[in-house]
Amino acid sequence: MKKRIFLKHFFQSIVAGVAGLGNALYFLGNVLGQILRGKIRFSEVIKQIHEQGMQSVVVIALTSIASGVVLTLQGYVMLDRFGAKEKVAALVALSLVRELSPVFSALIFSGKAGARLTAELGAMNVNNQIVATKVMGVDPIEFLVVPRMLACFLVLPILVVMSEIIGIAGGYLVGVFEANIPGSFYISQTLQSIDYVDFFSGFIKTFFFAFLIGWTCCYQGFVTKGGSLGVGRYTTKAVALAYILVVVSNTILTKIILTFWG
Repeated sequence: MKKRIFLKHFFQSIVAGVAGLGNALYFLGNVLGQILRGKIRFSEVIKQIHEQGMQSVVVIALTSIASGVVLTLQGYVMLDRFGAKEKVAALVALSLVRELSPVFSALIFSGKAGARLTAELGAMNVNNQIVATKVMGVDPIEFLVVPRMLACFLVLPILVVMSEIIGIAGGYLVGVFEANIPGSFYISQTLQSIDYVDFFSGFIKTFFFAFLIGWTCCYQGFVTKGGSLGVGRYTTKAVALAYILVVVSNTILTKIILTFWG
């Protein structure tokens, strides 16, 4: 009996998951259709870029400088054992540019701007504001979703570049004042260690992360139901899904990039 109930719930979960994925893909198709038809409200996109960027910039900056400081402290201690402390600049720069800054920035962006997107759209949905836009003859996808998704796609790469610069600056401070590495030498080692492949292998990931975050959070907000409690529940679900998608896609993209670029 228990086995039968378990199988029933299991298959129901699979059916619900497939149906949810289908609805999410249909939603994405509508969004892309609006963009391809040129139905973009640029003033709203700029507004969303400002709001999403300001939402995340402080936390990303603090996380980046802390990452650079910790990487330099740990790297200096480990490399000094092998008489290679001068390589700490390359270690910090490559770690931030290729992996840490894109992933950390995407996760923080999900928790700050992504949660805000879901909560905004969810509140509009449960308060029937999305239905009201339809009644007024305005497509809610065009008016509410497209600007938010485009802003995600544009603002996250900017935040990642800022994160890399701040993280390297944090490493520089520790390298110069704690490890007694000459400043000019630290900068020279940093610039020599970063190749075009190193920068773009990390930078390209951010566009995938931004797309996944924007799609997930906007869709969850758009289908929110259950009143104010539902807004909180769907916002939590959106952030959790965004985290999972970022981590899983990073693993896949890293393997692909290392296979073709090295």
